[in-house]
Amino acid sequence: MSETRTQNSPRARGPMAFGPHGMGMPVQKAKDFRGTLKRLARYFVPEKYNLVVVLIAAIMSTIFNIVGPKILGLATTKLFDGVTMKLQGVAGASIDFAYIMNILIILGVLYVSSSLFGYVQQYVMAGVAQRTVYTLRKQVEAKLDRLPLKFFDSRTHGEIMSRAVNDLDNISNTLQQNMTQLITSVVTVVGVIAIMVSINIWLTLVVLITLPLSMVVAMVIAKRSQTYFKRQQDALGELNGHVEEMYTGHVIVKAFGHEKEAVDKFEELNDKLYNAGWRAQFVSGIIMPLMMSIGNLGYVFVAAVGGIMVIQRSIAIGDVQAFIQYARQFNQPITQLASISNTIQLTIASAERVFEIMDEQEQLPDPVGAPVMAFPLGAVAFDHVRFGYKEDVPLMQDMNIDVRPGQTIAIVGPTGAGKTTLVNLLMRFYEINGGHITVDGVDITHLKRADLRQLFGMVLQDTWLFNGTIRDNIAYGRKNATDEEIVRAAKAARADHFIRALPDGYSTVLSNEASNLSQGEKQLLTIARALLADPPILILDEATSSVDTRTEVSIQKAMTELMKGRTSFVIAHRLSTIRDADLILVMNEGSIIEKGTHKELMAQGGFYADLYNSQFTGRTLEAEAV
Repeated sequence: MSETRTQNSPRARGPMAFGPHGMGMPVQKAKDFRGTLKRLARYFVPEKYNLVVVLIAAIMSTIFNIVGPKILGLATTKLFDGVTMKLQGVAGASIDFAYIMNILIILGVLYVSSSLFGYVQQYVMAGVAQRTVYTLRKQVEAKLDRLPLKFFDSRTHGEIMSRAVNDLDNISNTLQQNMTQLITSVVTVVGVIAIMVSINIWLTLVVLITLPLSMVVAMVIAKRSQTYFKRQQDALGELNGHVEEMYTGHVIVKAFGHEKEAVDKFEELNDKLYNAGWRAQFVSGIIMPLMMSIGNLGYVFVAAVGGIMVIQRSIAIGDVQAFIQYARQFNQPITQLASISNTIQLTIASAERVFEIMDEQEQLPDPVGAPVMAFPLGAVAFDHVRFGYKEDVPLMQDMNIDVRPGQTIAIVGPTGAGKTTLVNLLMRFYEINGGHITVDGVDITHLKRADLRQLFGMVLQDTWLFNGTIRDNIAYGRKNATDEEIVRAAKAARADHFIRALPDGYSTVLSNEASNLSQGEKQLLTIARALLADPPILILDEATSSVDTRTEVSIQKAMTELMKGRTSFVIAHRLSTIRDADLILVMNEGSIIEKGTHKELMAQGGFYADLYNSQFTGRTLEAEAV
C-alpha cells in the first residue's frame, strides 16, 4: 500500500494519434469490435430522432452538392452550342444568357440549401455527441466512486485518467466530426456513381478504373507508415523518459558531474527520434500526392475519352465537364473513408477501454437503514480478523485488538509488515475475509462508508494540498468552517506564525504541489486540517518521516495537541516518537508478534527492543562520526 507507483510512465501511452490526413499511425484494435460497437450504439437510443434529422440533413446537403456539376454542365453545353453556331454562321444564332442566368440562380439556391442542411447536420450532431459523451462521463465518474481501493492500487493513475479523459475525448471527437463525415462520404460515393451512370456508362467505367489502384496505394503506404510511426512513438517515449529522469534528478546529475553524459544521451535519442519522425512523416505525407496523381490520371482518361465522344456527338461537352468534377468528388470520399476506418478502430478501442472500467466489480453497497453514530467515543476492536489481498494468499490471520476511547496506539514494524493495511481495513478501504471490526461496538460493515470515514481524521506521510488558498486547504477538513475556526486550528497546529509571514497570509495561493512551502510547513497545514475536522479517531501514518529533526519537534507538539482526547493510531518508523503511547503493536508479516508499552517491550528484549536499539545505535555511530 505504501509503495510508490509510476503515475505517468513515458511508455504507458494511450491510443496513438493520427498522422497527416488521418492515415499512417498505428491503431489499437478492439478485442471485441462488434460487441463494443453494439454496446456503444445503445447510448444513441435516446437520440434516435435527432440522428434521423442528422441523417436526412446529411443526405439532403450531399444531394444538393453533387447535383451541382450536372446542372452546371447544362449551362456549359448551352454556352458551347451558342458559340459554335455563331462560329458556323448560323442565321439568328446567339447565346441564351437568360437560360444560363436561370441555371446559375438554380445553382446558387442548391449550394445555399446544401450549406443550410450542412449547418443543421453539424448543429444537431454536436448536441448528440456532447450529450452522449456527457452521459458516458457521468457513468464513468459514478463508477469510479463505487470501485474499491484495490482497483486503484492495481493501476497507475495515468492509466485510469487516460481511460476517463483521453478515451472519452476520442469518442467525442469521432461522434462530432467523423460520424457526419462518414454519412456524407457514403452518400457522396453512391450519389456520384448514380449520376455518372445516368450521364454515361462508359465514362463511369473510366472513372471507376482508378478506384482499385487508389485503394491499393492507400493500403500499402498506410501499412508501411504504421511501422515508421510506431518507431517514432517508441523513440519519443525514450526521449521523454530521459528528459523526465534528467530534470527530476538534475541536482544529482550536477552533483556527480554527469551533465555531458546526459546531453550526449539526449542528442542520441533526439537523432533517433528525428530519423524515425522524418521517415514516418514522409511516407505518410506522400499518400495524398499519390492519390491526387491517380485522380489526375482519371481526369486525363475522362478528358481524352470524353473529348472523343464530344467529337462523335455521343455526349454533350457540359456532361464531360461534370464528369471531371465528379471524378474529383469521387476520389475525395474514398480517401476520407480510408481515414475514417482508422478513426473508428481507435474509437471502438477507446470505448472498449471505457467499458472495461464500467464492468469492474464494485465495492459492496452500503446497508439500507444504516445507523448513524451521533456521539462516537472512539472505541475500536478487531475480533479474529482475517485478510489477504488475494484469497489464496493470507496476510492477516486471527488479528485481535481492543482499543479503549482516547488511547494512543502505536503500530511499528518493518516495511511490508501490514501496518498501513491495518488502517485501510479500519476505514474499510478493503473488505476483510473473516472476523469483525467494530467502532463503539458497531460492526463497521453495518455503517455507511461515508459515515464511517467521517469518524476518522488522517495525517499521512505524503502531504496532499490542492491548488487553492491556504484557507481553503485547511477548511477542506470541515465544510462551512468560519475564519475564526480556521485560524484557531492553524494556531493549535503551530502553523499560524508562518502563514501570517507569507505575502497574502491565509489568502496565499498554493501551487499545484505547494512548492512555495517547505515539507514541514505542508505537514503542519495537514495537521491543521485534521484539527478543524475534529474527528473522534485519528490516524497518523508516518507523518514525520520525511522532515528534519527540528521540524519533527514542531510537528510532534502539534500532533500532541491534535491527539488530546482522541483515539489515535500512530504508524511510525522513528520509534523515539512513540515511547509515550498507551499501547504499541509490533507487526511482522501481517501478524501482531508483540504488544505492550515501551517499557514492557524493552524489558522483553524481543523484536521491538532489537528494532529500537538498532535505531539508537545508528544515531550514536552517526554522532561519533561527526
